[in-house]
Amino acid sequence: MTLPLPLRAAILPALLAATVFATASFASSASADPLPPSADQPYPGTIQMKIDASDTARNIFRIQQSIPVRPGKMTLLYPQWVTAQHGPTGALHQLAGLKVSANGKPVAWKRDPLNVFAFQVDVPRDAKTLEVEYQHLSPNEAGQGRIAMTPDILGIQWQSMTMYPAGYHVRRIPIQTTLTLPAGWQYGTALETASRQGDEVRFKATDLETFIDSPLFAGRHFRQIDLDPGAKLPVRLNIVADTAEALEAKPEQIAPHRELVRQAYKLFDSQHYAHYDFLFALSDEFGGVGREHHQSSENAVKANYFTEWTKTEAVRTLLPHEFTHSWNGKFRRPKGQDVPNFNTPLDNNLLWVYEGQTQYWGQVLSSRSGLVQQSSVRDMIASMAATYANVQGRSWRPVIDTTNDPIITQRRPQVWPNWQRSEDYYSEGALIWLDVDTKIRELSGEKRSLDDFARVFFGVDNGTIVAKHYTFDDVVKALNTLQPFDWAPFLKQRVEETGPAPLDGLARAGWKLVYTDKQTDFLKGVEDVSKTANFQYSLGFSVGSDGKIAAIVWDGPGFKAGLAGNTTVLAVNGRAYKPELLRSAVTAAVKDSKPIDLLVKRGNDYRTVSLDYHGGLKYPRLERIDGTPDRLQLILQPRK
Repeated sequence: MTLPLPLRAAILPALLAATVFATASFASSASADPLPPSADQPYPGTIQMKIDASDTARNIFRIQQSIPVRPGKMTLLYPQWVTAQHGPTGALHQLAGLKVSANGKPVAWKRDPLNVFAFQVDVPRDAKTLEVEYQHLSPNEAGQGRIAMTPDILGIQWQSMTMYPAGYHVRRIPIQTTLTLPAGWQYGTALETASRQGDEVRFKATDLETFIDSPLFAGRHFRQIDLDPGAKLPVRLNIVADTAEALEAKPEQIAPHRELVRQAYKLFDSQHYAHYDFLFALSDEFGGVGREHHQSSENAVKANYFTEWTKTEAVRTLLPHEFTHSWNGKFRRPKGQDVPNFNTPLDNNLLWVYEGQTQYWGQVLSSRSGLVQQSSVRDMIASMAATYANVQGRSWRPVIDTTNDPIITQRRPQVWPNWQRSEDYYSEGALIWLDVDTKIRELSGEKRSLDDFARVFFGVDNGTIVAKHYTFDDVVKALNTLQPFDWAPFLKQRVEETGPAPLDGLARAGWKLVYTDKQTDFLKGVEDVSKTANFQYSLGFSVGSDGKIAAIVWDGPGFKAGLAGNTTVLAVNGRAYKPELLRSAVTAAVKDSKPIDLLVKRGNDYRTVSLDYHGGLKYPRLERIDGTPDRLQLILQPRK
């Protein structure tokens, strides 16, 4: 209701006064109790936790905790900042049924009204232990989140199951866990098993930081493959799958996975784990994941990984990427990731090192191990180069600002990702490290490379598991020690400034980005698997299998013609849409001045959009630069 002007003038001061008073009163009642500072000293006692993960019919995890306590005010925390996700993405919305008791009597709890991950309790005077009971309600369908439990597979990320006392560094809080699995299931984890009786598994006590960093996969169909037979420090591939058939890996398929371990050791010349466990789910139901941990990693791809080997080359960079993280991101971590607990904000400023260089080594090790053909890795680099050469958001947003995206967007879909940018520190970071690698090689007369940096920076303190943190200055110092140069401005220009994509390293590697009217076999295979038709470098968008337009290039031909998201292509020049029909129309338009007419549907509206484009099909690939050394070939070849 809109008030008449005189009445508004008469009552506005009173309304303002009332509003100020109400706001002040609310602020007073809602003020958060500050969390106690985290003390770097041992917690007095060991948390005992039991998790029942047997309810695969309803995807419910039932948790009980016994927490040693002292009388008085206490705050229990639910983890908010998930390090491997780089943001405040703790699954608090999946916590339910919280009950607290002591000596068999209920104890009231109160959620902090401003810090909703904090739960305050008054511990009774005679209590020595708090009994905490709750459930983790894992998603039943994709719209609720990633599926982490199916009738045949479950994955446990312990931070989603755990509450812990505030006031202590998590590395100083001991915890001992007992897990009940579905009947007969086997499991893989970096945690040390104390005993197993039937389907109840008891793990050895460890500190809370290590516990949270050691997830578990379990399944009805399970296989463990030794990737470094006879080694003092085992590396194991723990596979769970929808079916027993999906576990069947041929010797020639296992061989490059074993070579991955050997090539990683050649590169880093160190190990920073007691043993390493790949947790690997092959499933069409279990949610896809790639997440790093210090002594393990969570990995999930489609069920055909082994059974249709020729179709899965594009996803075989996942394991090399996550394995690299044991050195980069977990053993060596940015200083901003050195936090006392899981409820302290993370500084993501150096994710272009943490994730960007890992992306680079993931592709390099994919080639060196034979998991991916060298020509296919070149195609991946061509795709990255083309992507960032066409990301219009580069004109206003530097790559370092994208390290904030896990916090800003929390990986939710964006409206115009080509303009807004996303977590570009991954792949654009890889291009920056290709630039660094080739620069070192050029300056040193091919005597040194980024391989040497990997050894001196990530290979220090061999055998140490405790994290070693670094700053930007530490990275620059290590580069200057390896190869004197003005590395600080070199890196800052590429990371902190806007402008063209960082493709100097590609040219220095002896290759250039070009576009042709035919896709490479590898990129065509990627398109076939993803069921998309890529017209990004011609029409300025891609089209999904259902005809829905996606990945629209800001200010590209499609954008200028008025296309936006939630639009479906129904017809091309009057004929029902098919990918090959649109490709033919783009090719024909090279010699025809008429625009390409698309009948599209957006919501309930139908209209014809005319694309005045005559440049032909354009697909990225790399082409050799005559008369230059082929440094890329040297980078991607296996180490002897």
